[in-house]
Amino acid sequence: MTDRNWRHGWSLPREHYLDEGAYDADLEAVWRRHWLFVAHSCDLRERGDFLVFDLGDESIIVVRGEDWQLRALHNVCRHRGSRIADASGSARRLVCPYHQWTYALDGALRACGGLERELDLDRTELALRRAHVEEAAGLVFVCFAADPPAFDGARRDLERDLSAHALGNANVAARQSYVVNANWKPVWQNNRECWHCHIGHPEYIRANCDTANETDRTRMELQARVAELAAKGLDVDHDDVGLAEFPSAGRWWAVNRTPTVPGFVTESLDGRPVALPMGRYDEHDVGTVRARVLPAFWCHASGDYVVTTRLFPAGPTETRIEVTWLVDGRALEGPDYDLAELLPFWQMTSEQDWALCERNQRGVRSSAYEPGPYSPSRERNVIAFDEWYRAALASVDGAA
Repeated sequence: MTDRNWRHGWSLPREHYLDEGAYDADLEAVWRRHWLFVAHSCDLRERGDFLVFDLGDESIIVVRGEDWQLRALHNVCRHRGSRIADASGSARRLVCPYHQWTYALDGALRACGGLERELDLDRTELALRRAHVEEAAGLVFVCFAADPPAFDGARRDLERDLSAHALGNANVAARQSYVVNANWKPVWQNNRECWHCHIGHPEYIRANCDTANETDRTRMELQARVAELAAKGLDVDHDDVGLAEFPSAGRWWAVNRTPTVPGFVTESLDGRPVALPMGRYDEHDVGTVRARVLPAFWCHASGDYVVTTRLFPAGPTETRIEVTWLVDGRALEGPDYDLAELLPFWQMTSEQDWALCERNQRGVRSSAYEPGPYSPSRERNVIAFDEWYRAALASVDGAA
């Protein structure tokens, strides 16, 4: 699905945002071959807790086993292929509702209605098929590929910068689900540039230094804030995360810490804390940790709360998105946080983005659309994403 007319530093050809064939190619080259964020560890806190994750025609059950380990099991009964589970829950066994074939939490077949005696079956050959699963810094990822990309580098960087938030013991304060009428790529591209922020995100720019319209004053403020965080032993790599963010198809994650503006100790509408300090933090003013894991995850982690975004394609022109707010595991709604203060900053910023993405998608649908040039400075991470995406498609084309 690579395109000979694809120009480096220019937006993608129209068919990559619209065509059913391009959507199928994306599923094969990107979504079935890379690590996908599916859950928070605190969603699967107890033995027997499970969730169902669907992608196209694929379905996975991610379950916490009796040994406390996570497993990703294909949601396909080994009898006649029925789906076993439709929603999240907790259970001691996984039971297919069609003919009650029963599986242990590790996928082993435990009962098949006596068929093993009738046919002399070896039940060990009929365990649920597995996918790959990894857990890092309280985040859960799965991969459908037989030979997934190495995860160690992503684990190292996620745990380095996010482990202090103790997401594995966090509480989910709120979740909001969206269906955005846009291809998944404009959604990701929009997230990776802030040229649009001064017009599109008035709340975001009041709190953050990393906007495209920097001035001498804002650069001085940023330097001062970096020094303040460094004095607390917090490494800030705001300036190092740009052009080399995703230099090749082998690099699919990035994590960095950046300061908020003077007077803002967290990402809130007025800069004041909205919850207890999280995890190992004993104060709020620690900057924000930003993490991106292609193609399905990004987050902003402040000292008092973390907001994660998970996206998945639901067709050539539709993306399903889940935004989750997490607070410290000790925090109680009411005495320790108020949703009316916790939610607005990222709810407003997210919904502003979804509206921009849908507007962009409507324009790309026009026969008048042609690729346009990116700004090498203000859209450098969009260029890097497009190159990663192109390499992912080429790797499948080359293997065909």
